[in-house]
Amino acid sequence: MDLSLSTRTEGDRTVVTVGGEIDVYTAPKLREQLIDLVSGGNYHLVVDMESVDFLDSTGLGVLVGGLKRVRAHEGSLRLVCTQERILKIFRITGLTKVFPIHATVDEALAATD
Repeated sequence: MDLSLSTRTEGDRTVVTVGGEIDVYTAPKLREQLIDLVSGGNYHLVVDMESVDFLDSTGLGVLVGGLKRVRAHEGSLRLVCTQERILKIFRITGLTKVFPIHATVDEALAATD
């Protein structure tokens, strides 16, 4: 399966909608997108993972790398995910303490830092 990416701006935030599988083969595409956004001055990102079917450790590494990039600019990276199998990965790795995880994009957009 491939990875689909789309971005849109909502006020001062950028929503990155991700679909498919984030694995060792597709993660570089997501990494490149996040780097491009931060390089372009987008420091408040919402990553919508509702259509993600699979996430591995490479994908987690890309998300952590994205978080480090935005934090270097006083930014934020919020995740939108309600799928139990994906949330379980964040719980097992302890990353629920690192990433704010929201049930909807609207909830993530409304959240303040």
